[in-house]
Amino acid sequence: MCSLTHNDLKRIFEKLDKNGDGLVSLDELNWLLDKTGGSSTSLQELEEHVVGKKSLNLDEFLFFYDSMLKINDNGDDKGEVEEVESDLAKAFEVFDLNGDGFISSQELECVLKRLGLLEQQSGNKDCRAMILSYDTNLDGQLDFEEFKNMMMLTTS
Repeated sequence: MCSLTHNDLKRIFEKLDKNGDGLVSLDELNWLLDKTGGSSTSLQELEEHVVGKKSLNLDEFLFFYDSMLKINDNGDDKGEVEEVESDLAKAFEVFDLNGDGFISSQELECVLKRLGLLEQQSGNKDCRAMILSYDTNLDGQLDFEEFKNMMMLTTS
């Protein structure tokens, strides 16, 4: 799991908080974890892990994120390469909205905006520039290997 900044996490929290009450429900949190490949737990297991709460405020959300990072960092090294590859494949699927095996600048823009990591006024131009930075075969989109290289260089 790559580390996100406090501002990134705050924007994600705000996007998840659909009704604006300052709380993220376990359903919303579970949806996020499912979409990002962060967890395959049931709502009951998630509630028990979060210590009996049905929803999280921003501070609790940040604490939960930090806890998940520590759990992932304390795991054993056995199979770490396969686990990273699997996590990257799941992340790739999140961005590959049409399932064609490539990430276009439109797909990248859509997902980043949905996660609150790209301002609404930022256009497709920024996403095209991001893709071109890692598009080694210059086809205007990222295949899985190019995506993997981008993620490994970005998170190292």
